[in-house]
Amino acid sequence: MNSKMRVAVLGAGSWGTTVASLTAANAPTLLWSRDPQTTDQINCEHRNDKYLAGMSLHPELRATTSLEEALRHCDVLVMGVPSHSFRETLRAAAAILRPWVPVISLAKGLEQGSNRRMTEVISEELPGHPAGLLAGPNIAKEVLQGLAAAAVIAMTDEQIARSLQPIFSRSVFRIYTNTDVVGCELGGPLKNVIAISAGMADGLGVGQNTRSLVITRGLAEITRLGVALGGRPETFSGLTGLGDLLTTCMSPLSRNRQVGERLAQGETTAEIVASMKMVAEGIKTSSVVMELAHRHALSLPIAAEVSAVVKGEHSAAQAFRGLRRMAAGSEGEAA
Repeated sequence: MNSKMRVAVLGAGSWGTTVASLTAANAPTLLWSRDPQTTDQINCEHRNDKYLAGMSLHPELRATTSLEEALRHCDVLVMGVPSHSFRETLRAAAAILRPWVPVISLAKGLEQGSNRRMTEVISEELPGHPAGLLAGPNIAKEVLQGLAAAAVIAMTDEQIARSLQPIFSRSVFRIYTNTDVVGCELGGPLKNVIAISAGMADGLGVGQNTRSLVITRGLAEITRLGVALGGRPETFSGLTGLGDLLTTCMSPLSRNRQVGERLAQGETTAEIVASMKMVAEGIKTSSVVMELAHRHALSLPIAAEVSAVVKGEHSAAQAFRGLRRMAAGSEGEAA
C-alpha cells in the first residue's frame, strides 16, 4: 500500500530534504524548493550542497519549484518550512491539495503573534485534513549518514499515525507513534530555548556541571509549561522531550546551541541571524514562551534569561549571574 502513496515535502532545508530522502526509499516523493539551483542539483546530482554539503540523497527523490506539481497528486503532505512561513505556505497549498490528505509538520517552532502550535495552524488553514507531526532527537546529517535514530509521529488518530509509520521508517530510523500531539509538539520549540542557554554555557566556559544544571532544570521548565498547555507529563521524558533536548543541547551541529555560543562571544542576535543559512527556531520562540509563561503564571527562569539575552537586554554573562542568584528550594518546586 505504501509504495503507491505519493509524498510531497514542502521545504528543502536540511531536515525537509533529509525526510524527503527517507520517504523516497518507501514511496514516490516530490520535494518542493523555491531555489531552482537546489532543485536542479537534487534532480541531477542527488545532493543539496546548500544545506547538506557532501551528503548523498536517495536516487529516487525528485524536486520541483512548482507548488502545483508537488501537491496536485500527493497522498501525504509533509511541511518542512519554518514556523514563520508555515501559515503562508499552507494558504498557498489550500487551493491545490486534495481533500483529507494527512498533513505532517516538521517545524519545531510556535507562531509569533498567535502563539499557535503548527498542528493548530494546519487545522485552521486546512480544516478536514488530519494533522500531525514528526519529531525527535534528529540531526539531519547523522540520519543521512545512516546512523541509528528514532522519531515520533504524533496524531490524535493513532490508526492514521500507524498507517504513516512505514513511509518514514528505515532499518536504522525507527518510528514510534504517540497520541499526545500537544506534548510532542511542544517539546521541540521549548527545548530550542534551553539549547540556546546550553550554548551560552559552553561559550562562557562555565563547565560541564553548569551545562547539566541547565539541561535538567530546563527539562523541568519544559515539562511545567507543556503540562499547563495540555501535554501529558510522561511525554516530556520521551523522544520528543528529553531525547530532543539532549541532542540539541550537546551536538555541535545544533543551530540553537550555536546561537547560544555566539551570543556568549558578544555577537548580537541580528548579526547571528544575518549570517545563518538556516533558521534557529529558538530565537523567535523565546519571546513566545515567555508570553505563554506569563499567561499561565509560571516561573521559567532559564527561558526568561534566554529571552532577555536574545532581545539584547542582558549579556550571556549577566544571564548566568542572574541564574546563580536564584534561591534553591525543593527540586520539585518551580524555580
